[in-house]
Amino acid sequence: MSLNVTITIETTIEAPIQLVWNLWTLPEHIVNWNFASEEWCCPNAVNDLRPDGELNWRMEAKDGGIGFDFTGTYLQVKDKELITYKISDGRAVSINFLTEGKNVKLIESFEAEGTNSEELQRSGWQAILNNFKRYVESVQ
Repeated sequence: MSLNVTITIETTIEAPIQLVWNLWTLPEHIVNWNFASEEWCCPNAVNDLRPDGELNWRMEAKDGGIGFDFTGTYLQVKDKELITYKISDGRAVSINFLTEGKNVKLIESFEAEGTNSEELQRSGWQAILNNFKRYVESVQ
């Protein structure tokens, strides 16, 4: 797989933009959705949502077998519109929040890493995004 490949995933959430934004950005909510499957969890999250602020979201298997800290630094934050950051390994991520009537379309793009296949990365990140959608729509 070549480097500098950008993968884009998206979902449409049936919820108002303020709710979607809050649940995406507040640490007390990030821990409820930031994992790809029920075998995983996000036991803690730090989210300093401002340019040069840092994020550190712990992701680990519920059985304690493996885990890692997902870390990065925010570049841009436009309230209820756009978040961009660099993951600690240097890859870029952007999340666009588009209001469409009573719904919000989330479009997330990220630079692929060179270890796992593009499809594996796409499916993993999409699973987390789908989990976020389920979480938002379950709390309203």
